Amino acid sequence: MRSIRPLLAATGLVAALALTATACGPDEDGAAGSSATAGSAGEKGSDGGLPDSLGDTLKKHGVDPEKWKNGEWRNWNKDTWLREAKDFVNPVIDGLWKPERMTSAEEPAKTMAAGDLTGDQGVSDPEPAPVRAEPEKLPYHQYAAPVGKVFFDSPEGSMVCSGTVVKDPRNPGRSNLVWTAGHCVHAGANGGWYRNIVFVPSYNDQGKSAAALRNAQPQEVAPYGTYWADWAASSGEWIGDGGPTGGEGAPYDYAVLHVKPQNGTKSLEETVGNALPVTFDAPGIQQISGMGAWGYPAGPPYNGLLMHQCVDHPGRLSISPGTPTMYRIGCTMTGGSSGGGWFIEGPDGKSTLVSNTSIGPVTSGWLAGPRLGEGAKGIFTMMSDKFAGR
Repeated sequence: MRSIRPLLAATGLVAALALTATACGPDEDGAAGSSATAGSAGEKGSDGGLPDSLGDTLKKHGVDPEKWKNGEWRNWNKDTWLREAKDFVNPVIDGLWKPERMTSAEEPAKTMAAGDLTGDQGVSDPEPAPVRAEPEKLPYHQYAAPVGKVFFDSPEGSMVCSGTVVKDPRNPGRSNLVWTAGHCVHAGANGGWYRNIVFVPSYNDQGKSAAALRNAQPQEVAPYGTYWADWAASSGEWIGDGGPTGGEGAPYDYAVLHVKPQNGTKSLEETVGNALPVTFDAPGIQQISGMGAWGYPAGPPYNGLLMHQCVDHPGRLSISPGTPTMYRIGCTMTGGSSGGGWFIEGPDGKSTLVSNTSIGPVTSGWLAGPRLGEGAKGIFTMMSDKFAGR
C-alpha cells in the first residue's frame, strides 16, 4: 500500500486546509449560535411564514405552502416532484434537523461494480492501490473548517453527504457558497430536487462518539450552526442522465449551494473563517503531485460522525467514450463522503478545489470525481452572479 504521510508532507494540503483567517470560534462570542436548527436562516414571507417567492413556486405546482411546511414535503409522488433547474425550493422548517436526526441520516451510496466500466479503457489508468482514509485532526474548526456535512431528505429517508465552503468571486470574503455533488441535491434522470437541504460546517467538531453525541450540546454537533440552502444548481447532464450508480451523468456530478446566513448579516465564510478557491483549468494529472479528498464517510466500516481525508496521486477513469474522463484516487472512504471536495496545491502554494467525490466501487478502495471544466465554471459563475452583493 502506498505510504500516505510522505505525500501529505510533499503537497502541504493539510497545512493549506487549516484556518488562515481569524474568525470567532464555535465557543466564542459572535459564533453562529448555539442552536443546531436554523429557523432564523430563512427569509420570512409577508405573512411571517414561507418566503413569498418559495410559496409562489409551490403554488404554481399545485402545492399548498402551509401543507408543505406541515409535512407535505414527504409526498414524493413522481408527478409532482419538482425536477427542473428553475423549480428548486427549500423553505426552512423550524426544528427539523435536530442533532439526533442528523446522526441517523444515511449515506446515498453511489457505487459501481468493476463490470460497470464499459467506457474506453484506453483512457482509464490501472486501478489504484487502496489508500487508507486518515481521521482529520481535532478540533475540525482549526484544521478543516470549510469542510462539513450536507443533510437532505429523499424518498428513502434522511440522507447525508459532504461539502466545502468555496470562495465567491462576486462576494469576496463574504461567500455563502458550498460545493458538493449533484447526487446530493438532485436524484438525476428518474427524480427531482431533494428537500430540506442544509449544510453544517465542522460537524461534530470534537470528534465525539455516537454515545457521547447523545448527550452533547447542539453547538458540539453544529459548532457554527445549520445553514439552509436557498438555491442550488447542478449540471444539466446530471439532471438529465444521472442514475443510482452515477451512470453517464457521473462525469458531471457536481453542484453548488447558496446558503442563507443565519442572522442575515455575517456570511458563512466570515463565520467559519475560511473558504477554498475553485479551479476549472487544473493541470494534467502528470503535473499534479498529489490530490486530497476530504469528507465524512458513513458506509461501513465508518459511521458518518468523523471527518477523514485521503491523499494520492490521481489517475484517469473513463465511464463512457462520449463523456469526460474523471479523476480517480485510491481511498477507502465510503458513501457519505460524496460531495466532499478534492484539492490540489495551487500556484500560490495553497489548496484549491478541483473536484468532488462522486462514485466508488462496491468494495471501496478508490474514489472518482469529475474534472471541472467550462460547464462547471458556467454553473459556478451563474450562482455567483445570482447573489452578487447579497
